Amino acid sequence: MADTFQNQLVALLPAMKAFAVMLTRNRQSADDLVNDTVLRALRKQDLYAMGTNLKAWLFTIMRNIHINNLRAGQRNRLVEVDDDLLPNLASVAPGQEHVLVLKELFRAMDGLNADQREVLLLVVGQDLSYEEAARICACPIGTIRSRLARARRELERMLNGEVAMPVPDDGAARTLKRGAPLPRRTTVAEPELRAAG
Repeated sequence: MADTFQNQLVALLPAMKAFAVMLTRNRQSADDLVNDTVLRALRKQDLYAMGTNLKAWLFTIMRNIHINNLRAGQRNRLVEVDDDLLPNLASVAPGQEHVLVLKELFRAMDGLNADQREVLLLVVGQDLSYEEAARICACPIGTIRSRLARARRELERMLNGEVAMPVPDDGAARTLKRGAPLPRRTTVAEPELRAAG
C-alpha cells in the first residue's frame, strides 16, 4: 500500500506544483507549500482511503495548509511575485500566435477574483469534478457551479473585448503580502483618464 501511495504521490507532483503556484503566486513559496503538503500526506497516509481520488485529497491538504499559514500571520511576510508568472505580452516574439493567445488568456484570468480563478483551475485546469472541487474549497457544489459559470462568463467578456482586460505591468517583480490576491491591474482606459485629469 505504501509503495502504491508513494508512486501516486510522485505522479501528482506537477499538478500539486501548478495548484501551489496559483495559490501563492511565487515559485519559492509554492515549492515550500508542495513540500509541506507531501510531508503531511506521508504522515497521514493511513487516513487516505485507497481507491478514492488522491489528487482531491492532496489538494484539500494543500489548500488547508495554505489557509492555516495565512491565519498564522504569515500573510504579513512580504514575498516577491515572480515576474515570469505575470503575463508579459511584450516579451513574446511575433509569429507565435498560440503563445499570444495563451498569454492573453492568462492575462484575462488575472482579472478574475481569487475564488473564481481557483475553481476554474480545479475544474477546468485539473479536470476535477464539481464534488471534488467543493470538498477542496469547503463549500457547496452550487457555489462551485456558480463561481465557475461567473468565471467563464467574465473570461468570455474579457476575451471578446466587452470588458477591459488587466494591463500587464512592465516593471520587475512586485512585492505583495504572502497569499494576498494580486491587486487588480489598471485597465487600458484608466491611464488615459489619469493623464486627462
